[in-house]
Amino acid sequence: MTSNNIPARIAVFLSGGGTGLQAFIDAVKRGDLAADITLVVSSTNKAYGLERARHANIDTFVYRPNKYATEEEAAGDLLARLAKHKVEFLALSGYLKLLPSAVVKAYSGRITNIHPALLPAYGGKGMYGRHVHEAVIAAGETESGATVHLVDEIYDHGRILEQARVPVLKEDTVDTLSRRVLAEEHKLYPAVLDKLIRGEYELTND
Repeated sequence: MTSNNIPARIAVFLSGGGTGLQAFIDAVKRGDLAADITLVVSSTNKAYGLERARHANIDTFVYRPNKYATEEEAAGDLLARLAKHKVEFLALSGYLKLLPSAVVKAYSGRITNIHPALLPAYGGKGMYGRHVHEAVIAAGETESGATVHLVDEIYDHGRILEQARVPVLKEDTVDTLSRRVLAEEHKLYPAVLDKLIRGEYELTND
């Protein structure tokens, strides 16, 4: 299911600096992303991404499931907040937690994530940020990149929508490779999310 309303109302989930959120904000301003970012959800109150959201006058919410009595109560509160903001799509951008299964089911086909490697390689639990680039370099890969995929209940497992490829150079460090991949992420993710919102992908249960 995709939205018939353009622009779509989206929530961005993050755990860190929020450079991906900034890429979304900038893409919306340019007219390259048909979205209204109505909520930013963070797994920690220390994420600088929350400051980026406040500077852009976007509502924020720090979601900590362990603060609730039960998993069901935690998922219910998150769903209620998403409903309050009339959120239609969820965009995970550097969000390091699994979403509750109830949320995944409620937004099936409308949750995206970006991963700093060419999935299915170098994905799964514990493979994020520097860990990914370290593994790519250690394996002697000549190519890496970024992958935007739909989200299910397993880390980095959902259907791949699109990928961007970058070379891994012999002199690359984790930092240089990270910067090159991140630059591609910031171009790829808003473009893919825009296409998803506009219904340009065939969404099945494959």
